[in-house]
This record gives sequence, structure tokens and C-alpha cells, in this order.
Amino acid sequence: MIKEITVKKLNTASFISQKVREIQKAVGGGTAINALSGGVDSSVVTMLGHKALGKRLKTVFVQNGLMREGEPQRVAALFRKLGVKVEIVNARKEFFAALKGITDPEEKREAITQTFYKKVFGRIIKKSKAKFLLQGTILTDVDETIAGIKRQHNVFEQLGIDPQKAFGYRILEPLIQLRKDGVRKVGKAIGLPAELFERIPFPGPALSARVIGEATPQRIETVRKATALVERLLKGTKAFQYMAILHEDRVTGMRNGKRDFGQQIEIRCWDSVDARVATPTNLSFKTLRKLSDEIIRSVPGIVSVTYNIATKPPSTIEAV
Repeated sequence: MIKEITVKKLNTASFISQKVREIQKAVGGGTAINALSGGVDSSVVTMLGHKALGKRLKTVFVQNGLMREGEPQRVAALFRKLGVKVEIVNARKEFFAALKGITDPEEKREAITQTFYKKVFGRIIKKSKAKFLLQGTILTDVDETIAGIKRQHNVFEQLGIDPQKAFGYRILEPLIQLRKDGVRKVGKAIGLPAELFERIPFPGPALSARVIGEATPQRIETVRKATALVERLLKGTKAFQYMAILHEDRVTGMRNGKRDFGQQIEIRCWDSVDARVATPTNLSFKTLRKLSDEIIRSVPGIVSVTYNIATKPPSTIEAV
């Protein structure tokens, strides 16, 4: 059983020094790899690994075709300023091939998990001869997976899966005792800029977790455009997380006085502390109308925009 460190009991200085020692002890004189996505968890793990191993940590950004607009270059540039070299690995074709024809949420998550850990990272690690992967699993990921709420792509040992046997390398998880509020606190203490440690959460399966049904390149591009608008317009709300969800159904709409079949975007915006429970943010009707107008005007094929007002539970923060 994992012993939780609550944000109230978290001493960031001792936590950082302890995790740095643990990483150094585990890796020894060898090398480790970590995947940086630009999210809070992976960013903090990157800095912990960099502090522990320096140049013996190889940091990669896997371009899976499912990320936000301009994300790989933006994240690489931010970490370059922090002294961390980031290699961008293009694996777009592999991920879309793995997702082709899949509509079931759990099957989509499993396809991404296998592609990421077995194919893409298996190849990268084999080439680098590293034996360790540093990743940003947090306690909420484990809780939701074990409870059967949803299979988080980065949870293995708690399900009886040995990464060494399954993928050929060990996984180190220095943040697994923390929840999101604790990770942010560590991020600030370790020297991340506020735009990284205060960043809203983003799912491991990326935008495929925000497409109901098949995650094709075209449908991902649609939700990517809607995501950029939602994040820009809701940035000042101080909400815990906000997103756009692309629905699967064909929706009847009207354009220029004629019937126009199109698609529907659902907006979600949450108030929460640690993602275990969440309530929809009380956005003004003016804000909702602005979101709707901009999405319909700027995102091709969208004829309907809705706002989710369910709480977590029974809803979850991400749709898929």
C-alpha cells in the first residue's frame, strides 16, 4: 500500500533531496530516460531526474500526434532555458495506426499504453541502453485504476504487471505518494516557472481522451482547435481544469437557412483541489456564449456546443 504524503505534511526540501537520492541509488552509474509531455507531473519528474543524474538523464518528448497545438516545440524551448535538453521523437504514424478502428474507451487507452511503452519507448531505451524509465505517476492515477474507474496508462505494478518483464526496463515513480496539489508545490520548490507548475492537468492519452469514438487524425485536429480556444478563453478563471470534448454523434444544425449536419463540442470546466472530487465551475452565460460563438465560427464542422454541469462523481474529469 502506498503511503500518501498530503500537501499539509509535505516538506518540499526534504522530499526533493530524498527522491534525488533514491533516483541516484536506483540508477547507480547507469542512465535513465524520461518522457516529458509538458504537464505538471512529467515536468516535475524531469527536474528531479535532472537534479539527480544531470546528463545521464535522457529526456524525450514523444510527438504522438495527439498533443495540443505547438506543444513539442514550446515545451522543448521552456526546458532548454532550465538547462535540460529535450529530444523530440516523431511517433505520430505509430499511434494513429494503433488507434485505427478503435472506439471503446478502455481499448483506446490500452492501445496507447502498449504503443508508448512497448513499441516507442522500447525502441528508444534499447537504442540508448538505459535500464530505467522515470515517470510522473501520482496517487490519483493509482486510485482510479485500482478502483476500476478508468485504466490510467502509467499504472502497472499495482495491477500485478512487472514492467521489467513486460517492456524490458524498470519504471521509477518518485511522485507516487503525492496528489496534484503536492506535485505543484514540489514543482515550485524545484525551480519550475509558474507557467509549468500551475499548468492545468492534461491526460496521458492526450487528446484521444477527449474524442468520443474513433480518434482519427481529422477528429483529433478538430478537438485540438477547440482545445486551443477553450484554454485561451478560460485561462483567467483560475479553474482546476478545462477542456473541449468532441462527441461522436452527427448533430443537425443550420447554416444560411439550410440544414447542415455537423458535430458537437462539449465544454468541461472544473473546480477541484486534487482531482478526486470536482464540481463544474460556475461560468457566466456571457462566457459560455463567447465560447460557443468562437468554436462554431473557428472550428470547421461544429454546429453545437454544450456545457457539462455534472459533478465528479458520478462524472469523471476527462470524458474517455
